[in-house]
Amino acid sequence: MIFAISFFAGHWYLSLFTQTFFHHRYAAHGMFTMSRFWEKFWHIMSFIFQGSSYLSPYTYGVMHRLHHAYADTEKDPHSPKYDKNLFSMMWRTRDVYKAIDTGYAKIEDKFVKGVPKWRAFDKFASHNAIRLLWIIVYVVLYYIFADQWWLYLLIPIHAIMGPFHGVIINWFAHKYGYRNFEVKDTSMNLMPVDLFMLGEGFHNNHHKFGGRPNFGVKWWEFDPIYPFIWFFDKIGIIKLKRKDPEDYMG
Repeated sequence: MIFAISFFAGHWYLSLFTQTFFHHRYAAHGMFTMSRFWEKFWHIMSFIFQGSSYLSPYTYGVMHRLHHAYADTEKDPHSPKYDKNLFSMMWRTRDVYKAIDTGYAKIEDKFVKGVPKWRAFDKFASHNAIRLLWIIVYVVLYYIFADQWWLYLLIPIHAIMGPFHGVIINWFAHKYGYRNFEVKDTSMNLMPVDLFMLGEGFHNNHHKFGGRPNFGVKWWEFDPIYPFIWFFDKIGIIKLKRKDPEDYMG
């Protein structure tokens, strides 16, 4: 049981790390720059950490830009205001994601400018056969190490880990929590200390300051990803675009 729980926790946080650091803060918002080498490195790490729910950084980046541009309107790819439940919102998000990924959706140039593209790798990592292989790996690991039946209920979460993380923020962080700032959408901060979603829960803060790499604003709102960004900038993996004093630790 200990291995199964540890494996689930590891997949949860490693998948979430690449989604918030690479897909969200880099691909969608361009809060920092990186070389082509590091960009491809993080593509590969996203595939390893996200597994069967690998999200294309390009498609995610474009879709998230649409979310900020049209938050809580009919053009928003995901909004509780226009979906009766979180499952219908997930399905609509899937449809929008697929339309962008296949090129069916007509997207304005401003939403794709600067978004990282490695479409050949995305095609491989997103192939249904590859996704199925990942799920088989999860099932085999649980078959070997899970000694209680209820642990098998975690396998569907493994299978859709990325979208599962997304719906927590896109549904619950637009319905519950507290607001530091009055903005034109319904974004909320889910919790005052966010270790569960690695800072993504500070959704209201993020909608107020969309380009700020540190999602925490109040002194108690610790963003666990920002120290990594600060460190990666210091050692040259990335380069922060805006170096405001308030964005740094200490």
